[in-house]
Amino acid sequence: MGGQDNRVDVGALGNAVRAEQQRWRERLVRLSRSLHAEPELAFAEHRSVEKVTELLGAAGFAVAPGPEDVPTAFTAVRGSGEFTVGICAEYDALPEIGHACGHNIIASAAVGAAIGLAAVADELGIRVKVIGTPAEEHGGGKVLLLERGVFDDVTVAMMVHPGQADVHPAAFASQAVTRFAVTYAGRASHAAAAPHQGINAADAAVVAQVAIGLLRQQITGDCRIGLFVREGGAVTNIIPEKAVVDCEVRAFDVETTFALQERVMACFDAGARASGATMSVEPTEPLYADLVQEPAMSDRFAAHVEALGRSLRETHGMRGGSTDMGNVSHVVPSIHPSIAIIGCEHPPHTRGFAAAAATPAGDDAAVDGAAAMALTAVDVAADPVLRQKFLDEHAARRSSAAT
Repeated sequence: MGGQDNRVDVGALGNAVRAEQQRWRERLVRLSRSLHAEPELAFAEHRSVEKVTELLGAAGFAVAPGPEDVPTAFTAVRGSGEFTVGICAEYDALPEIGHACGHNIIASAAVGAAIGLAAVADELGIRVKVIGTPAEEHGGGKVLLLERGVFDDVTVAMMVHPGQADVHPAAFASQAVTRFAVTYAGRASHAAAAPHQGINAADAAVVAQVAIGLLRQQITGDCRIGLFVREGGAVTNIIPEKAVVDCEVRAFDVETTFALQERVMACFDAGARASGATMSVEPTEPLYADLVQEPAMSDRFAAHVEALGRSLRETHGMRGGSTDMGNVSHVVPSIHPSIAIIGCEHPPHTRGFAAAAATPAGDDAAVDGAAAMALTAVDVAADPVLRQKFLDEHAARRSSAAT
């Protein structure tokens, strides 16, 4: 490919991928367990980056730091073909409950997929690029890397997420989400001696919460509104002069998310009007877009999951959640499927799921996810029609960006 004979033995390449991954299996499992044992929060994943890049370096990848203002990002590259397979590694954890979203498995699967693909990169005429993407849980690391051009050279992108079931990628959806903080400014006063002279900012937050609670009755079941009062007073005998409410709005596409956000903002405005407080709004994180699964890649990934002996579901038991991989998928043809921690009875973002992410079933999810991703990339890069389709789309993206 890329000047080579286009006739390749996909079966032989797949066998070579699996053999290389099996050779590294023990080290991939150790990586997953080590990440799990030392969870780190968004933009502070320094030890995690060291562990992931150390293994990639040992596998012959050229490791480079990410942009200066995203210090826990990195890239790792092997191969020099015209077709670049981008594999996203996540490694941030959640506050208090550690790797309850299984990002230790995501990182290990990404490394395993890349190592397997690197073994056949020359035969396929591909370039394998691991992209270390921090702060998926909060902070939008991939959004920042997109803006800084880290995905500009990527032809197709992929990652795999652990869950309770093996789900066809086409059935694995995520919501767009926008997150912001509303600050109410009132006027402090003595709560007993002169309450009439105060403007209670906390009252504004209460009115807003009641209005939003009522609004929830009139929204569709696939939308979500979440909030909490971050600041709302200090002591009982002072009228609170400041209240801060953190809020998020979710829907299954960006347009619906923004439309719902307008209705939510009307509720916050009602709090300001009712209390006499002034109101300001500030985004707290980048917009996470909804996920777009590339159909051809999705079907091939699903076929490889079934070939590994897993039972694939066509529907997803838990819809919802958001990922900054959605932003990538709106720019680069992508898949973000679910791979089961078989036997896990707990949904993500629970202590039970965190415990399951460091079990033999969690290890199998990382290894099988790596295999399915790598074999999907082999199929795509070896198919002359698909390969040219994605190369043409990539060229069009780059041309459009240049103008």
